[in-house]
Amino acid sequence: MTAASITAGAAGRYATALFELASEAGSLDQTEADLKALGAAIKDSADLGSLMRDPIYTREQQGNAMGAIAAKMGLSPLVQNVIGLMASKRRLFAVPALISVFEALMADHRGEITAEVTAARPLSDTQANALIEQIKGAIGREVKLNVNVDEAIIGGLVVKVGSRMIDSSIRSRLANLQNAMKEVG
Repeated sequence: MTAASITAGAAGRYATALFELASEAGSLDQTEADLKALGAAIKDSADLGSLMRDPIYTREQQGNAMGAIAAKMGLSPLVQNVIGLMASKRRLFAVPALISVFEALMADHRGEITAEVTAARPLSDTQANALIEQIKGAIGREVKLNVNVDEAIIGGLVVKVGSRMIDSSIRSRLANLQNAMKEVG
């Protein structure tokens, strides 16, 4: 992922500005923690998601509600100000994307790369650590796993790192076998 593709769009511009301001203030870790907490709150609350997406709320209603939520959550003034600015510009719908872009900027700052992993069942700590070491050995960078569970793959893993994907799922093996059998018959 190039820096240009990461920072494209409104969410990218807000995330880049927030990253630069947090870096200048020496509060990158605090800002990242605040955004993770906000992201978890958005995932957990349908009402909060609705507030951020639905145009039935006025700028003032969105700004007041988000200000109260941010204060109640104890988010840093920097994050509160960015959320307030986004509310005043009717850009709250872009907050989840801002969080994703900020996480990508932080990972790049730390020299990490995120591996998207799909597994049939949740990975144990031992399995996750072994997978991290395998990927780290292959690409030579620190690795952070983002694991999603999809029982439809039956077994195995689908690992995506950057533009590379390794699909060792049973579902794909069965599909390959089915295609091979079609060619023979």
